Amino acid sequence: MAITAAASRLGTEAFSNASPVELRPRATKEEIERVISAVYRQLLGNDYLMKSQRLISAESLLRDGKVTVRDFVRLVAKSELYKSKFFNNCFQTRTIELNYKHLLGRAPYDESEVVYHLDMYQNNGYDADIDSYIDSPEYEVSFGENIVPFYRGFQTQVGQKTVGFSRMFQLYRGYANSDRAQLKGTSPHLAGELGRNGSSAVITPSGSSSGSAYLAPAKGVTPNSTFGGAGTFGTEGRLYRVEASGVFGGGYPNTRKVNQAVVIPYEELSNYMQRVQKQGGKIASIKPL
Repeated sequence: MAITAAASRLGTEAFSNASPVELRPRATKEEIERVISAVYRQLLGNDYLMKSQRLISAESLLRDGKVTVRDFVRLVAKSELYKSKFFNNCFQTRTIELNYKHLLGRAPYDESEVVYHLDMYQNNGYDADIDSYIDSPEYEVSFGENIVPFYRGFQTQVGQKTVGFSRMFQLYRGYANSDRAQLKGTSPHLAGELGRNGSSAVITPSGSSSGSAYLAPAKGVTPNSTFGGAGTFGTEGRLYRVEASGVFGGGYPNTRKVNQAVVIPYEELSNYMQRVQKQGGKIASIKPL
């Protein structure tokens, strides 16, 4: 069943009819390898994994039937490999966002969940915090012992809050995207929204054909004013805020794409829109001031 009618545009098409990956009794070697690959993809946020980085001992325990999938997930989440990608060089609130995404398959629902894990880490340490996700009733009900965690946040389920759907698109930026290759980098993606107890519009992944992929600057930077030679308010006396996404930026590399917001007079709208189009961008919104 499709997650949404816009699955292809939102980058969730690959999950629409996919069944959870489960390690069944008497699994074949191929099925076990599929489980291992699925755990790596889920927990490492689709980040590239070199052969030398693989957790050979943990994989062997799973292949020999000495640990369950839940145990293997725990070993990966506590490994130095996971820490090097999502803990050592990240803001702690960003780490929590990713732990929710990787281990519970959803985005945080409110600020209290972030505070809980901040306290858990501060008082009990990293391993205890990881255990608090994996040993939670939510994990047990959703995945049990032998199902690989998956992105539940795209689907409506009992016990899930609707706000989690739009927030997942702040954390998930397309099927081929890596959690370490996003525009906001290691900074928290949801801190402001959780602090306001608000919700955002769904932001489509980069490369979408829709202009709605515009993502406002993290620090709320005031838009540039581009008035040209028409005077402060132009001859018509009307100003517009224009948001554009996927515009080729200057500097190196020259393929870098950026989002931008500008305030311009009515007379400059056409020229600006043409310039954005030539630079490979999309107009996300035009609003009068």
